[in-house]
Amino acid sequence: MAALTRLEDLRALYGEVRERSRRKVLPAIDPHSRTFIGFSPLVMLSSMGADGRADVTPRGDAPGFVVVEDPSTLLLPDRPGNNRLDTLSNLIGNPAVGLLFLIPGVDETLRVNGRAEIRDDADLLARFIVDGKAPKTVLRITVEEVYIHCAKAFMRSGAWNPDSFLPRDRLPSMGEIMRDQLGMATAETQAEMLERYRATLY
Repeated sequence: MAALTRLEDLRALYGEVRERSRRKVLPAIDPHSRTFIGFSPLVMLSSMGADGRADVTPRGDAPGFVVVEDPSTLLLPDRPGNNRLDTLSNLIGNPAVGLLFLIPGVDETLRVNGRAEIRDDADLLARFIVDGKAPKTVLRITVEEVYIHCAKAFMRSGAWNPDSFLPRDRLPSMGEIMRDQLGMATAETQAEMLERYRATLY
């Protein structure tokens, strides 16, 4: 067998889902999930446009930057980025989102699936002012599924183990990568890039 295209074939290969794994999916944010989100400084946000093309992007800030408004609602401010608007454009055509919350040093992750709307209410934006700057928009996410994800991926990868960290100079700088990919004459140094980023974090 080569490409697997039928659910029956997948189940025959992998077996049935364990009852505990089936039951752990919750319809709303419970106290443990709220605590996890409150400690998380980083979330991976996935979306899919009306054309079926998928995208995932990291969103990060101080722990608790994603606010649990109530058990069925999350608020996620949109901080300055590259202005491609990949995620926001996707949400215009398809509001479905998936979120993966991470806490450095913790191998478990928290998965949340739901639907998002893009808001620019002045009072809502004002709740997320940092350094005197408000986000342009806030995602209001209606929660549909919540579940804690096991630690195996992070255990296998050793992602939080400092001994496994790659020295940054083992990779080209982003400036060097962009120079080569875009055929630019010069490359922004890593130090210059970081300084530019720091000036525009909010």
